Amino acid sequence: MEIHETKLKDVLIITPSVFSDERGYFLESFKKKIFEERGIKYDFVQDNISKSKQNTIRGLHYQVGDFAQGKLCQVVYGRVLDVAVDIRFGSSTFGKYIAAELSETNHEVLWIPPGFAHGFSVLSEEAIFHYKCTNYYSKKDERAILFSDKNLSIDWNITDPLVSAKDLEAPAFRDIGQDFTYSGK
Repeated sequence: MEIHETKLKDVLIITPSVFSDERGYFLESFKKKIFEERGIKYDFVQDNISKSKQNTIRGLHYQVGDFAQGKLCQVVYGRVLDVAVDIRFGSSTFGKYIAAELSETNHEVLWIPPGFAHGFSVLSEEAIFHYKCTNYYSKKDERAILFSDKNLSIDWNITDPLVSAKDLEAPAFRDIGQDFTYSGK
């Protein structure tokens, strides 16, 4: 398993070792010991799976307060563009984003710690997206940012997106609360 840093401090791309033969493949997508050695010392308490059609955009979502979540994201089937936006006030990368293609063939995993908004677009005919969370879902603590916010200028690599009514009504990036502050660590 290789762990790579991204242009956003603390957001990591994990490339697992894949063992293939004529039957298929085997890989470990998560190994607590390796993550802890890299300073990722979170307990994962909830796993989520979504199945989405091509051109779907889900996000940008995050949770605040006692229910802030880190997410370990991977694609089981298909291909997505996975996006993390730094929403930590005071961070040198505040308002910047990272986009990584995750697929069933590259097997890459994206670690998104608390303090980042998260979303993805579906690039294949359909995709099954799996993510482990460091905290439980809390409706009252969930927040969103408009996926098409011009200040973020995210290229989702799709046209004519399918988006939920809730995500279409999300506030602009400039209107988010100061829920996360960069500590410089």
